[in-house]
Amino acid sequence: MKSGFLDKLIARLDQVDPAEVQRLVMRLVREKGFLESVFEALQEGVLILDPDGQITFVNHSASRIFGINPTKSIGQSLAKTVRGLNWKKLADPGRIVSRDMEILYPEQRFINFYLSPMRGEVENDDHLLGYVLLVRDITRSRKLAEENVESEKLNALTLLAAGVAHEIGNPLNSLDIHLQLLERKLKKLPENEQTNLTHHLHTAQGEIRRLDTILKQFLQAIRPSQPERSPLQLHDLLRDTLTLLAPEFEQRHVKVTLDLAETTPLLELDENQIKQALYNVLKNASQALPASGGQIDILSHVTDYEMTLTVRDHGSGIPPEVMGSIFEPYNSTKKSGTGLGLLIVRRIIREHGGEIELDSQTNKGTTVTLSLPRQNRNVRLLEDNRSSCIEVDTTPPTP
Repeated sequence: MKSGFLDKLIARLDQVDPAEVQRLVMRLVREKGFLESVFEALQEGVLILDPDGQITFVNHSASRIFGINPTKSIGQSLAKTVRGLNWKKLADPGRIVSRDMEILYPEQRFINFYLSPMRGEVENDDHLLGYVLLVRDITRSRKLAEENVESEKLNALTLLAAGVAHEIGNPLNSLDIHLQLLERKLKKLPENEQTNLTHHLHTAQGEIRRLDTILKQFLQAIRPSQPERSPLQLHDLLRDTLTLLAPEFEQRHVKVTLDLAETTPLLELDENQIKQALYNVLKNASQALPASGGQIDILSHVTDYEMTLTVRDHGSGIPPEVMGSIFEPYNSTKKSGTGLGLLIVRRIIREHGGEIELDSQTNKGTTVTLSLPRQNRNVRLLEDNRSSCIEVDTTPPTP
């Protein structure tokens, strides 16, 4: 109903039959209740505001997104209820505003809001009734968009890899063969002439090996590889990797503490790939420690659905400005780093159906958590108060 009709009805209220008034009031109540039910059923947030930006209605979705009390917020200004929204800049009776924004409370989300003025007619004169603010959570779609961009980058790198493998790999092999021939001829020279030339030769061979390693890392980072799975204990792979790194850790005075779950399931893993991922994570952790040494804490945890392995160092940490691009290729905080290590780790873990999470604070250290799904999941029995039957819930929780 338009407000013009209501104004006319109020002006003539004393002339209307009481039964008719009651019928009209009930109709208004029903329509108001119906509209509120519709608004509450929406997944999008809906806020109705008066011309001054005071909240007159807020549905459940909006209160959940912004973390506000739907009852206490009625009559409060939008600017004070949702901090960060500048009402004076947003409110404009002559235009519609659509913006994206990031909210940090009650949890980090990306949302899109749509602010539109509402107008009514009173004796053919337009006047502002208020505003409707529609809020849509775009966190998931934004994440999918970022993943698509990342996928496009990887596809571009994959195309580049074919050219790199041919244009760089073949000349490197040729150089290595010719240096081996030179090394044989050097051994035929007098010993006093060999020393200086042998030093240069070994330097050249070392640089070729380094370039070959970088090329292999590059290809491993971007080339799809199907894991060859077999039932394995993650702790066994961890201990093998620690044994491999033990001489380096001892030389750098790195101490490792273990807090591992007592009972662990067999996971379907590719042994070589997981060892490579663990090697990269542990090596990064040791390189983040001071030159005088430090400590790395390794923890594992098992749930009905997954097994997590956490590696925590107490080193320099990752600067906030770097965290956003930490998985970008060739983005490294180390002078001699290739920036491919974490990219390789994430690719391996994701190919196993898992995920990697990073948490870091400057000068306090970095925590890397690897999550791998369990192949054979335990069931969880739920009590059913309605009957004597027991339901078995084998559905993993929504992430």
